[in-house]
Amino acid sequence: MSDQIPNAQPQFLAVGEGEAAREIAFIVRPAQGGDDAPALVWLSGYRSDMSGTKAVELDGLAAELGLACIRLDYSGHGLSGGSFRDGTISRWLEEALAVLRHAAPARVILVGSSMGGWIALRLAQELARQGGPKLAGMVLIAPAPDFTSELIEPNLTAKERKSLAERGYFEERSQYSPEPNIYTRALIEDGRENRVLDGIIETGCPVHILQGMKDPDVPHAHAMKLVEHLPADDVVLTLVRDGDHRLSRPGDIALLVSAVKDILRSSANMEKPA
Repeated sequence: MSDQIPNAQPQFLAVGEGEAAREIAFIVRPAQGGDDAPALVWLSGYRSDMSGTKAVELDGLAAELGLACIRLDYSGHGLSGGSFRDGTISRWLEEALAVLRHAAPARVILVGSSMGGWIALRLAQELARQGGPKLAGMVLIAPAPDFTSELIEPNLTAKERKSLAERGYFEERSQYSPEPNIYTRALIEDGRENRVLDGIIETGCPVHILQGMKDPDVPHAHAMKLVEHLPADDVVLTLVRDGDHRLSRPGDIALLVSAVKDILRSSANMEKPA
């Protein structure tokens, strides 16, 4: 799908002030249609960026359908400035909000992968509180809300706890990169302040979750727990029996495309006058 699509050029947005200032890279594919169709917004996972397979395929889908698509790199990721070790959920959420406000779409479908699913859920809360684009739907791929407190902290070894206390971070071997994953004390402490699985989450839009059952990083029970916290929303959970964490195989991409199209149809029907 995406091979025939010319690459849009990244833009840069200044976020934060003083020592917290950083340049955030983002790409906006303008809508080709003249209607009120929602823009697709890609939110990457931890240590992933907007050039990954799923992000590019989502951009390709937007081009095929004439929709706008917004992608960004969090600070410390991809083309963006800032140090990765300074990253927290609050910081990356601030950047996503800033890019959304700059691009100013009227309606959006948030598509979040892994940690991007957590960012998407927090974005929904902040947009409801502060105002901004209207949510038309969400597609969450192996979502990892509250992963710092739900998946990391309970499984810390004595060595990792000591490293956090003495060095302010610990390292963990990555399956996806020769460089280790780095988890800082600031990330973990900030994660507690951004928890979403401690009450009802009201997104006000349809939600489709795609989750692999052979995901070594985010167990499918975590996705099922998230569903329990979305009682007011129209939620579809698709479990991929042999799916891993990335869900980037052709069949997985087809599921992602189908989920986005389903939400687009639902959104179009909701916008029609009675």
